[in-house]
Amino acid sequence: MQLPTGFIEKYTRLLGEQAPAFFASFDAPVQKGYRVNPLKENNKPATTPDDGSVTYTEFGHYGQVNGHSIDHASGMVYSQEPSAMFVGEVAHPHPGEIVLDLSAAPGGKTTHLASFMRQEGLLVSNEIFKKRAQVLTENVERFGISNAVVTNESPERLAQQLPGFFDRIVVDAPCSGEGMFRKDPAAMQYWDEDYPAKCAALQRTILAEAVKMLKPDAELIYSTCTFAPEEDEQMIAWLLATYPQLELLPIEKPVGMDDGRPEWADGNPELTKTARLFPHHMNGEGHFVAKMRWHDETATEQKLKPVKTNLTKEQIVLWQDFANDNLLVPMVGTLLTFGDQLYCVPSQMADFGHLSIMRPGLHLGTYKKKRFEPSLALGLALQPSQVKKTVVIDDQQWANYVHGDTVSLATAPVDGNGWYEVVINDNGFGFAKVVGATLKNFYPKGLRFLAATTQNSNDE
Repeated sequence: MQLPTGFIEKYTRLLGEQAPAFFASFDAPVQKGYRVNPLKENNKPATTPDDGSVTYTEFGHYGQVNGHSIDHASGMVYSQEPSAMFVGEVAHPHPGEIVLDLSAAPGGKTTHLASFMRQEGLLVSNEIFKKRAQVLTENVERFGISNAVVTNESPERLAQQLPGFFDRIVVDAPCSGEGMFRKDPAAMQYWDEDYPAKCAALQRTILAEAVKMLKPDAELIYSTCTFAPEEDEQMIAWLLATYPQLELLPIEKPVGMDDGRPEWADGNPELTKTARLFPHHMNGEGHFVAKMRWHDETATEQKLKPVKTNLTKEQIVLWQDFANDNLLVPMVGTLLTFGDQLYCVPSQMADFGHLSIMRPGLHLGTYKKKRFEPSLALGLALQPSQVKKTVVIDDQQWANYVHGDTVSLATAPVDGNGWYEVVINDNGFGFAKVVGATLKNFYPKGLRFLAATTQNSNDE
């Protein structure tokens, strides 16, 4: 790989005798990886190859995901570069917490955080760019996350609305992307000697807003996919100097993972608590991760007014009729409509005022004239054991279903006509209307594809 001359000069100076091995790693093959989804009833992939476990996360495996496979379309696996998995592992939220993924698209960190939260608490996933926020929403829904809210906002507006609100904030900062040069050579086109400093200026503005949203004793996890000291150790040194309320926490590092380099910043030995992932030491791309705790005795936890339901009496009846006929578990949260769309908003969700919200919670479905139609998102979030009526389809029927075709069943279900959760490989895959021995197709038109086509996932 032809690396920029300024990049070679910089890291020859910084890495010294390690530089040749570092530069040689850019010509090694890119390692593909994925995480399995613990929110699914079955998280054993049917067709995705398992080329070994990623040792530092219980969910991680090496192997390449087919974006048109049952495993991917049902949300059983999420394609993610192996080094990037360490960020979610360091964050490791607990069920019931209120968590913010501040720069969340396309969804790798968010889905990893949700894996630990087990559908409990509140996960706010924010992305400032709308098109990327739409991709984030799609990935959140496919993963079957019921306690996530997707926002499309600037850090400044979030901080104005939600001061002192979060138990844990992940800032996977926009950066110079040096750690991704091998995976995405096009990233080199944007790089020059001054680019890391420009990125660092942006990162400081983002972090200055992030700290405003921390509860007392909350944790802040900062990460980049760059090697640049300006964006890594020097950024943490700036944080510690600017905010004495922040305590740098140690990170347990597996074999092959490096300590941060104090000599690349202000010499503070505390910086060895941060983690560096170098491609000549690890089986993955370049990353940097730091973990901090916010100690501020003067701060108070922000209490915001809760969301109130806005359903009409008719809408309540239509939903209850569907739930009574089809669900074995209650939907935990507040029912809220946006137009004719019904959502279940997480219980810890506050009234976010005028913030731009792409997904206020789990999309339950759509109100039509005198009836309610369940969504694909609801069928992906519910496990087959949580619904009363399921219809199991085989691989060929699934291929017909995702193509938008009507599916013929071998026999009519014994429970008669009505809504059924479609099940493939022991996991829910949306709802369909069964009439006799025919499965009427409700798979969204915008998601339909020809299953025989091979295409790799672009998730991260």
